[in-house]
Formats: sequence, C-alpha cells, structure tokens
Amino acid sequence: MNFNVWFVIVGILLVSMAMSATVVKRLPLTTAMLYLGVGFILGPVGFSVIRINPIEQAGLLERITEIAILISLFTAGLKLRTPFTEKRWYLPMRLAFVSMAITVGLITLVGVYGLGLSWGAAVLFGAILAPTDPVLASDVAVEDPFDRDRLRFGLTGEAGLNDGSAFPFVMLGLGLMGLHELGPWGARWFLVDVLWAAPVGLGIGWFLGLGVGKLVLYLRREHKEAVGLDDFLALGLIALAYGVALLFYSYGFLAVFTAGLALRRIEMESTGEKAPAEVIAAAAQGAPEEVATDAEKAPAYMTQAVLGFNEQLERIGEVAVVVILGAMLSSYYPPPVETYWLIPVLFLVVRPLSVWLGLLGSKTSGLQQGLMGWFGIRGLGSIYYLMYAVEHGLAPGLANWMISMTLTVVAVSIVVHGISVTPLMNSYGKITRNHRVVAIGTRIKGGIFRKAKQKV
Repeated sequence: MNFNVWFVIVGILLVSMAMSATVVKRLPLTTAMLYLGVGFILGPVGFSVIRINPIEQAGLLERITEIAILISLFTAGLKLRTPFTEKRWYLPMRLAFVSMAITVGLITLVGVYGLGLSWGAAVLFGAILAPTDPVLASDVAVEDPFDRDRLRFGLTGEAGLNDGSAFPFVMLGLGLMGLHELGPWGARWFLVDVLWAAPVGLGIGWFLGLGVGKLVLYLRREHKEAVGLDDFLALGLIALAYGVALLFYSYGFLAVFTAGLALRRIEMESTGEKAPAEVIAAAAQGAPEEVATDAEKAPAYMTQAVLGFNEQLERIGEVAVVVILGAMLSSYYPPPVETYWLIPVLFLVVRPLSVWLGLLGSKTSGLQQGLMGWFGIRGLGSIYYLMYAVEHGLAPGLANWMISMTLTVVAVSIVVHGISVTPLMNSYGKITRNHRVVAIGTRIKGGIFRKAKQKV
C-alpha cells in the first residue's frame, strides 16, 4: 500500500477523534472502542490495509506494547498522590497481589479442566489474562492527582502494580513448559522471579525517581539550570528505571511505576495536601522560567509538566496499539468457540470472585467492591505477555490458539466495559456525592446539637 495513503488514514483518524472527543464522553463509548473498530475494518476482514502476523512479528509487537505500557505506568504513578505509608495503599496492593494470584489460579483450573491445557500452558494463559490495564482503564482511573476516591485509587494502583506482579506467573508457566529455567523444585523461580525481582524493581524505580527528581530541582533552584525539556526528563527517567531494573534481573514495569510515584512524592513534600492550582494552570499554559526555578513552586511545576507530556504520549500509544489489536483480531476472525463460554466465566465469575476473596475484611463498600469486580479491564498487558511468550519459544499451534483467545477476550473487554463505564461511573458519582452531602449534614447537625446541649 502507498505510504502516502497511510498519512491520509492516520490524519483522518486523529482529526476525527479530536473533533468528536466531547461527544464520545457523553455517550456509552470509549475512544478505544472506536480505535478497535477502525483497526478491524482496516484488517483482512475489511479493506486489508493492515496485515500483521503475530507469530512472525512477535518481537516488534512486544516492543510496541512494552513502550505503551511503560508510558502508561509512569503516568499512573504520577497521578497517585498518596504516600506508601498510608493505609489507602492496602486496597491496590491486595488487588494487585492477592486478587491477581487468585485470578491466575482460577484461570489455571479452567484451563486444565475446561480447556484441556497442560498445567504449564494453563498457568501461562492465566498470567496473560489476569492483569488489568492502565491504558484502557483510564475512564475508571483517578481523574487527577488530588482525586481521593477509593474506587478510582484502587483500580489505578492495581493496574500500575499488576503488570509487574503477573510476571512471576508468566515465568512459572514458561518454566513448566520447559521454556524457562525453574531450578530444582522451583528454587530458582522462587528466589529470583519472586523474592528478588519484584522488591528490587520497586526499590530501583523509587530511588531513581527520587534521585533524578531532586537533582533536577537542585539545579533549577540553586543554579537556574536544567530548565525546560521536561518531556526529555520523563522519557529519560522511564528508560533509565526500566533499563537499570532489567540489568539487575528485576521487573522493569514495577520500577517505572514507582519512579512516577517517587517523582510525585517530591512534589508532595513541597506543597503538602493543598492543591497548587496556580502552578497547575501555569504548567498547562507554559509557565515562564521563574516559575520552574521558584523554591516553592518548582516541584509542582516539574511534576505537572511531566504528567501533561506523558498523558499526551499515552493517548498516542493507545491509538497505535488498539488499531493494531483490531487489525490482528480481524486476521483471527471468527473467534474460537471456547470464547463464548470462557469470557462470561472470566468477567462474571473469576474477576468478581478474586476481588471478593482478595478484599475480605477490608472496609471497601459493597458498591465499590462490585464495581472493582466488574472493571477488570484487559488490554495491553495481556498482549505484551502473549508476545513475550511467543518470543520465548511457545509452540506455533498453542501460540496461535492463545493469540486468538487473548485478542478476543481483550476486544470484548474493550467493548463491554467501554459501553458500561459511562453510565456506571456516572451513577457511582451521584451516589457518592449524595452520601457525602448526607455525611456532612449529619456532622453539622451533630455539632449544633452538642452546642445546644452545652448551653442548656
């Protein structure tokens, strides 16, 4: 196909999305659904403009999804303005580690006893489908760094953490199939892939985020240097955290996420709980050099500038990857018959059950827990792990089956969760606002009653 035609297609797509953005927000639709449809039409079922062989081009697809996930994880970290010491982190930690493990276990049982897979293939399949997505879950994520809603915070934190917490299960599945070294009785897997890789990745990202952020602020405050090019700072910190984590045989996804958290931590130490509205506005409009080097405003300016740039990159990555996903889905149409019963089991049984078990004893309300159980949105993480497994020598027959199954699950997730997100989150917003008003009114009445009683 003529390369000039590609410019026309991309131009029409981006301009159309820019012009229809406000309309899409009011409808039970998401931009991802539209990108998916465009990709499907441009694939072999439609105009056959995009032809991708996931087996032959697994390495390229792995890198594309990898980059998109890294940008999204860093963005998610920047949005979570809560110290690790706060109890609010118990919720996403339990979702990302406890519920994640339960999800993998349940899908493994379904794979062995319902799909006839070997234990290794079933574990791998569970690990591929278990992580929720930080890119496609943006409609249920925190709306800004000062969003304190437990539901949004929990889902955002879960999506940021479980792209890394799924890795041990991926390696276990590959190991059981002879594609990764597990060691005697799984000792190497447990010591390296579980005990070493996750905490080291978290630590590397945290210290690099703090170190680079504080160095830049020192240069700006004390020497009026290192001003501007915050987009380079974002990309550089992502690459640095990811690369160093991989060199130390740890999980780079976790490192990039905590690097974003660490950069936000620097801003919190400077501005506290008060939202720096004037700095956010200045950053959005291109503030002058004196704002970027101001002793008090520099941290908030830096984080806001980096966040704004990353959010733009995240949208571009979403367009590219979901269009490619739609084109690949078109190549594997119609889907396997197993998906007709597997998808309802995943969305209506496995996800809600794993969330319920993972949050036993927590203070999460029934409404919040129910929405968390529903919004287990699958996306780029599943595609990445799938391509990672193919690159590690997954047998072609099994690889094609897993590709077809995974693409269908992700596509259905994009559609059904996309249709439901607007009405459900709007209803949730109304309910929480009403509860907040009632709680405030109760406190006010209680205060008036106590004062009147004291006077009597």
